[in-house]
Amino acid sequence: MNKRIYDNLKITDLKDMLEKTGKLYGDKKAYTIKKDGRHITLTHTEVRQMINALGTSLINMGLKGKRIAVIGDSRYEWEIAYLSIVCGTGIVVPLDKSLTETELANLIEKSEVEAIFCLQKHVKILENFKNNGVGKLKHLISMELENHKDGIYAQKELMEEGKELLNQGDTNFLNAKIDPEEMDIMLFTSGTTSEPKIVALSHKNLCSNLMDISSVLNVNSDDVFLSVLPIHHVFECTVGFLFALYKGAMTVFCDGLRYITTNLKEYNVSVMACVPAIYERILKNMKDTLKKQGKLDKILEDEQKYKDLPIEQRKEKFKEVQNMLGGNIKLFISGAAALENSVEREYRLLGFNLVQGYGLTETSPVVAVGSNRYHKIGSIGKSVPSVEAKVVDVNSEGIGELVVKGPSIMLGYYNNPEATDEVFEDGWFYTGDLAKIDEEGYIFICGRKKSVIVLKNGKNIFPEEIENLVNRIEGVKESFIFGKQIRKDKDDIKINVKVVIDKERIKDVYKVETDEEIYNAIHLKIKEINRIMPQYKAIRGMIITEEPLIKTTTNKIKRQENLKIMEQAND
Repeated sequence: MNKRIYDNLKITDLKDMLEKTGKLYGDKKAYTIKKDGRHITLTHTEVRQMINALGTSLINMGLKGKRIAVIGDSRYEWEIAYLSIVCGTGIVVPLDKSLTETELANLIEKSEVEAIFCLQKHVKILENFKNNGVGKLKHLISMELENHKDGIYAQKELMEEGKELLNQGDTNFLNAKIDPEEMDIMLFTSGTTSEPKIVALSHKNLCSNLMDISSVLNVNSDDVFLSVLPIHHVFECTVGFLFALYKGAMTVFCDGLRYITTNLKEYNVSVMACVPAIYERILKNMKDTLKKQGKLDKILEDEQKYKDLPIEQRKEKFKEVQNMLGGNIKLFISGAAALENSVEREYRLLGFNLVQGYGLTETSPVVAVGSNRYHKIGSIGKSVPSVEAKVVDVNSEGIGELVVKGPSIMLGYYNNPEATDEVFEDGWFYTGDLAKIDEEGYIFICGRKKSVIVLKNGKNIFPEEIENLVNRIEGVKESFIFGKQIRKDKDDIKINVKVVIDKERIKDVYKVETDEEIYNAIHLKIKEINRIMPQYKAIRGMIITEEPLIKTTTNKIKRQENLKIMEQAND
């Protein structure tokens, strides 16, 4: 368990957080927004005034105690809507903007939302739901309209109406009491192996996590956060949005994945929470640029020359590389998937403080995170101060299922006691992830328990480990490792891989043309991987395709669905 490194502000709920941090950081910038080519800023005081006004309007609409959804791009209006719901109006239900129409209708029905904040592009579909009696949906609130129009409320006009109500003495929202232990946040799991479940979270869950993160990461009110990931996802919602407000920092919004490097420089960003694929892309682009400039070899030599220096000194030695990302980067947090050791090592050699974090929707989300002071390559760090972590059912290699306990662990799955009972035992939450914990308390994630392939000799294969190696092959977009039964011995399983390729890239890199030549080129690379692995892990069969794997909206592989496709192909 991590010790508390930094002092943190004690908060009981998100309303308490807004009030206390508003007094501390009121004059500081909370958001910088790009509009019509200009940068517009909002202070922390202005943001809290907007939340109070909108919350007052929502209660005036009769939405006190109701469930209200938010769906759309990452933007300050989304964040204002979220807080105006959860800090005194009702229960907030963040929804994924990438859902299909059928999936969206299903989640609206399940969560029984009565109002939805949305973008204009969602209005037509949501109006159809409302008119056709899907769930309890009654009100649509546009985050983009200036004024109410055709039965659609405008968030901006509701805020203006709320200001008037406040001026007239309406204190229903301001004086609303929060029970920190009640369900006030409903989140849907991404459903990698089954139907999405509703995770019930409380203010206590989120606030304990904010205090924990703050006590181990060196972030303050001078920092600038770049928001990149989908905001409905608990990783971005807690570590990006809520954490930035809690620390009195400023948030800016990414213009799109291709503009990340531009935005890092444009806004002098100091903190970003993102997924491994983004960090890999940024690193590749930097190295390509340095190679074109004829500077890469010297940089690689200097990495080894200065590798034993403290990270702050390495930051100074590689000032030119630091300036490629704006020169102000203080903290990169990687989460939601495993980060390649080589990528993590490269960033840190260049003086970038890149750390890994780990968590789940059910854990609000951060269970563990590395820090500048406590860090090991390949580890997700130690568990945060309020969370206990251990491994159970440990095998001969020291690997077992990671189980956790603490105030940030969910209340349970809403209306699903059977599923809740499946993941809790004696107060411990069973994560479904396999891990090992070293003698110093550093946690290393090995793979998902449900995806482990068990061989006849009892050896365990973690698909993610091999997939990471295959994905590094030039021209490979993604891969899927699976076990295939041997017909002669149905108890025996051989490791196979499905490789999704960029065909044009393969042709260019390997100077091949026909499908057979492409297969042989990739097969040679697979053989190279086999040579560096124990024989029992060797890949014995390969399928090549251009069709992407089936994934969740948060880009995680749906293993069971991909396996079904493989089985159908063999029938």
